[in-house]
Amino acid sequence: MSRARTPLQLHTRLHTRLAPLAAAALLAACGSGPKTLPGDDAPTLASLRDRQVEIAPDEPGALRAAAEADSIAAYREFLAAAPDAPQRPEAMRRLGDLEMDRADRVAAEGQGASEVPDYKAAIERYEAFLKAYPNDPRVDRVLYQLARAQEGGGQLEAALATLTRLVQQHPGTLHAEEAHFRRGEMLFATRQWAAAEAAYRTVLAGAGSGPRSAFTERALYMQGWSLFKMGRTEDALEPFFAVLDLKLGDLPPRLRDEARLEDLTPLTRADRELVDDSFRVLSISLAALQGEASIPARVNSRSREAWQFRVYLALAELYTRQERVKDAADTLAAFVRRQPLHAQAPLMQAQVIDIYANAGFEQQALAAKREHATRYDANSEFRRANPEGWARAQPLVQQHMAELARHHHALAQRARAANPAAPNPDVAEAVRWYDALLTQFPEHAGARPNRFLLAELLFDERRFARSADEFERVAYTDGGPFERAADAGYSALLALAEQHKAQAASAGADAAAQQALQRRSVALAERFAARFPADVRGGAVLVNAAESLFALATPGAGSADGEAAVALARQALQRQPAPERELQRVAWTVIAHQAFEAGRLAEAEQAYAEVLERAGSGDARRAEWVERRAAAVYRQGEAARAAGDWRAAAGHFARVGSVAGLAAASTLRSGAAFDQATALVELKDWAAAASALEAYRRDHPGHALQKDVPPRLALAYLELGRHSLAAREFETIASTATDPALSRSALWQAAELHEKAARAAPAQAAAPVPVVAPRAAATRRGAPARRAPPPPAAPPSLQAVAVAAWERYVQAHPQPLEPAVEARWRLAELQGTDAARRTQWLRAVQQADAAGGDARTPRTRRWGGLATLALAEPQEAAYQRVKLVEPLQRQLKAKKAAMDELLKAYAAASEAGVAEVTTAATYRTAALYADFGQALIKSERPKKLSKLEREQYDVLLEEQAFPFEEKAIELHEANASRTAAGVWDEWVRNSLQALAGFKPVRYAKPERVDAAYTVALEPLQAALVEARARGAQPAPGLLNALGVALRREGRFEDARMAYEEALALDTQAALPHLNLAILHDLFLGDTAKAQPLYQRYAELVPGEAAQVGRWLAELKARKPAAAATAPPAATAAAPTETKR
Repeated sequence: MSRARTPLQLHTRLHTRLAPLAAAALLAACGSGPKTLPGDDAPTLASLRDRQVEIAPDEPGALRAAAEADSIAAYREFLAAAPDAPQRPEAMRRLGDLEMDRADRVAAEGQGASEVPDYKAAIERYEAFLKAYPNDPRVDRVLYQLARAQEGGGQLEAALATLTRLVQQHPGTLHAEEAHFRRGEMLFATRQWAAAEAAYRTVLAGAGSGPRSAFTERALYMQGWSLFKMGRTEDALEPFFAVLDLKLGDLPPRLRDEARLEDLTPLTRADRELVDDSFRVLSISLAALQGEASIPARVNSRSREAWQFRVYLALAELYTRQERVKDAADTLAAFVRRQPLHAQAPLMQAQVIDIYANAGFEQQALAAKREHATRYDANSEFRRANPEGWARAQPLVQQHMAELARHHHALAQRARAANPAAPNPDVAEAVRWYDALLTQFPEHAGARPNRFLLAELLFDERRFARSADEFERVAYTDGGPFERAADAGYSALLALAEQHKAQAASAGADAAAQQALQRRSVALAERFAARFPADVRGGAVLVNAAESLFALATPGAGSADGEAAVALARQALQRQPAPERELQRVAWTVIAHQAFEAGRLAEAEQAYAEVLERAGSGDARRAEWVERRAAAVYRQGEAARAAGDWRAAAGHFARVGSVAGLAAASTLRSGAAFDQATALVELKDWAAAASALEAYRRDHPGHALQKDVPPRLALAYLELGRHSLAAREFETIASTATDPALSRSALWQAAELHEKAARAAPAQAAAPVPVVAPRAAATRRGAPARRAPPPPAAPPSLQAVAVAAWERYVQAHPQPLEPAVEARWRLAELQGTDAARRTQWLRAVQQADAAGGDARTPRTRRWGGLATLALAEPQEAAYQRVKLVEPLQRQLKAKKAAMDELLKAYAAASEAGVAEVTTAATYRTAALYADFGQALIKSERPKKLSKLEREQYDVLLEEQAFPFEEKAIELHEANASRTAAGVWDEWVRNSLQALAGFKPVRYAKPERVDAAYTVALEPLQAALVEARARGAQPAPGLLNALGVALRREGRFEDARMAYEEALALDTQAALPHLNLAILHDLFLGDTAKAQPLYQRYAELVPGEAAQVGRWLAELKARKPAAAATAPPAATAAAPTETKR
């Protein structure tokens, strides 16, 4: 398998095979082309010294060395193969050059190279050439190369001899100038100063007045050194000046005034080294002569005038190194004196300052600074004559002004510390230099530090107004970073504060000016906080500004200053790190006060809490802040109350008392407690209101608002059903009221509530016995039901309290008549089982009403009538106790007499002319007649009657009882007929119920509703409203059920309209026909309208036709209804004793 070859390997193999042929071709090529002098294409001795071996990127050292070795080998093979070839001399020379090149390459690679430079082969090759071909036209070239090789191999004497041979045997050689120069170098190196100078002179003479050669500058330089070494110091000056003429005379104008050689860009590094060394030797030479006085004589051209300042600088530098301070300063000063408008003059004057300062000559340095700062300031002649030079000198002028200002500043501080009261002239001097600096150079790099120092000086001198201005400029106006900018901003605020103090302390202080100063301070504080957000003093600055601005604010919600103060305070609290606690307290105080003034009461409350949290326990202002916080809470309650939000108001008022630290005697505490209770009353939160009022009464005795507690507490107790407690409050009102009407009303309310409490007592199963007990409906035969036994009495204590309350009312208020009568009535009702006391008060009712005269009212008549009925109850009991037993005649007479007494009482009650009493008396009279008839029928039968006799006796009794029953029916019908006039009470209902037993065909007609509906008025009304709200038609069944419910409430006309609406919606609805017919028949007394409705119902419900037919037959046979009359006396014939 063959191995791939790299391009380098291929090139090396081809080069090796073709080397002899290539050498011959190269030599052949030498005979053609343009003719040149021998050796003009070879390296020279001059180029040898600075020669650099360049290796192309694509020709690495190893490849080039290989090619070099191959070429040398090729030439050697050629020389060995062709001893007589005409190209042999050229091949020998070229072989020597190649060997010379190889030695140069190795030497250039340095100590790290793997080979050692060896010039022996080249020397031998050149010497062989000279021996073999002494007359060859290329001998001068070979001699030149031989001298190079000898020098490279360290054979300096041999090289010098070869060069001497070259210039002597071949004076016209192209290498003559370089050969003389190289001879001078070698002679100088061997300390042959005179011979070297002669060699250099030859080089310079050869150049003549023509263009300078590559060796002119170096020859002049070395000639000067040779003369200097020979001790010919003054003669040495000219060659060095000549060197500087050559190097510096042609500089562009923009570079002529540059002091640093590094800035002379047209000069190479070698040039700069040459110039620098020339100045060094010149300065040494001048110092050895007359110093700076020797310079003007040598400045004999415009060229030298341009760069002469460098000579002064070099000489001054030498003197400085030699510690000849005055000579150095005088040298520079001499130039400044001779060339005051030169661009370097201010710079060299500045060096005078440095020289004195570095040597410790402070006063001389200070004087030089003053001179420099004055001579070259912004208003100087120098600036006008040389703007560019002044621009270069400007930083030094600034520096010296700053140093002068600080110098006098320090002196002023020391003087003040030693004797504050003594005159201090250094203050004015420092201010003068600071002002000069900052006025002439306001934008210089050190402007801010220097202005800061000026501001400090002014502050120390109590010139606060200007100090504040300067500090402000340092902090905010001047650009660029400055580490003490924050200190400047803070110091500006301190200066303004001191200025404000001074103004306030002065007589006739201008308030407007002080206020303007405060506002400026606030503005600067805001600026400070914004510019220096991380400064730890920012919190204190903002708090102080907030406090100042709040002091300027106009109280109220619209205060822009107050709101701005709050913003500053909040900004201070948000800073990190946070301000110290006392500063936080001040900030929160500003926020709290302004929020309170602006009506932001919740914010104020919270802010005062923050204030209190940060205030010390012994702070004398704590009580004020607590009161303020409580006031903020109280005013929130007031605001909520004004907005109608009673719940929120009550909550806020309740919180007032919980404010920590609020004094027990605080008017806020008592007022808020009362207002809380009032708000709870408005909310109808009766339990909470009662509790609040009770607490107020307990916690704030003697307070003026205590008089308003009883009415509110009474209302709360009323709503809670706590009647006894409410009654006590009304009694309090009655006892304290100055208005008689109010006192009477309160006492009435108290009595009424005590009565309610007695009736609602837990031990009581029902209310106290009513004076006139309701009667149950009569049975089928009309006998009245027995009255239920009275319920257990209320606990004596409550009932006794109620009785006492009413008695107090009766005693205290005999007038007006109506409530006085009612009070007596209430007393009668409250007596329970105490019949005597009950009777007493019933008679009192009767008497009061009877004696009322024109003051009588329907209500007093009602109670009078009811009292009459109630007083008849013992007579009714007496009537009931008489039983129709043997001897029947006697018992019958006694019972008849009892009945007559009752009838008289009922008749007397009816005379009251009050429907309720009349219907009750009518019903009782009818019931009495029915009962008497039933008593006859159920009377005890005589003994020993035969069956027939018994039957005859029964028939006779029924005949005797019938008129009483008829009379009962007549009275019940009279009572029932009152429905047509809108009368509807329990006695009318009872009469109708009794009539249903007496005449079922006429009166026992039940109304009917659909099974889907329950006859309950409120749900039915709600369903109707809901249907109408939806825009839907109500169902006929709903309207029918509603009609029945309305009828049961005695609202006959409303019931009629409900039925009629149902029929309008559905003419086929049967039940509304039936119920409307019953309504017209039994309750409205309009049989004409009832008849067709009954008929229509029978048509719609055929199954009911037979029953309806009987109703219609009865209706048609009915006699016109008799007018209702008062219950008559017993006019029915008394039954006679049945004879056997």
